[in-house]
Amino acid sequence: MSEEKLEIVFLGMREVQFMPPENLRPYVNSIMVMETTELNAHTNIPLYADGYPGIMYYTAKNGCYLLPSNKRLSELFLYGQTLDPVSLDISGPFKFVVLQLYPFASQYLLDVNPKELNDDCYNLFQLEQINIEAYAEKLRATEALEDWVDILSKLTEELVAHHSVPKDDQIQQAISLILEHGGQLSVKAVRDQVYLAERTFERKFNAQVGLSPKQFAKIIQFKSSLKLLTNENYVQLLDVGYDSGFADQSHFIRSFKKYTGKTPSEFLQTTY
Repeated sequence: MSEEKLEIVFLGMREVQFMPPENLRPYVNSIMVMETTELNAHTNIPLYADGYPGIMYYTAKNGCYLLPSNKRLSELFLYGQTLDPVSLDISGPFKFVVLQLYPFASQYLLDVNPKELNDDCYNLFQLEQINIEAYAEKLRATEALEDWVDILSKLTEELVAHHSVPKDDQIQQAISLILEHGGQLSVKAVRDQVYLAERTFERKFNAQVGLSPKQFAKIIQFKSSLKLLTNENYVQLLDVGYDSGFADQSHFIRSFKKYTGKTPSEFLQTTY
């Protein structure tokens, strides 16, 4: 069992976060489960750009839809990088578990082209290298969220066993540098530290992540600003922009609106 980190209960909804098992931590950033038993619930979960793809399993009587495309999702799917604001829409009671993967994982572990997953989801029942149906049957046989975490962790362990993920890969190093600096390190500085020529770096990064290094850095910079905006007690929005590395307030507002569809002020008004 993964080590439980945090449990939150709000508006009839329960959210629990787990630490990934130690052997999966190079591939899985975090694990989260969420559920509500409210019969008349209508839940819309924004998927803002954060740089991480993920594996999700859910149960919901009326299904789960990806908006704005209104695509009904398979009960077990992989979602990719988010560039434009999208959300999951669920009516009635539901449960789900998400394994948030590091950006290279969809390419290495699932042989799925990450670029095709941008703003979209992939039905994991299409995978041929492992028996997904066997895992799905185990998931359907239990309602315990903790069991779901264990089953999906074992699924991921099998994916790792079936693939050779290079250690000390230069693109993985570049991803770590961008994450560590909150997207504020220039692409050239990242490239110089991993000793790759410009064209080679761009090509390899796109192949593993589905985004250019510049796009990924901008997403991580936005993610840093979102975290500051929601977790810190800032008096001035301008301070959030500066602390996130934006050159000025207008640049910060444009970037924030691109990824959320709202200005920072509008976001705060609709969130709190």
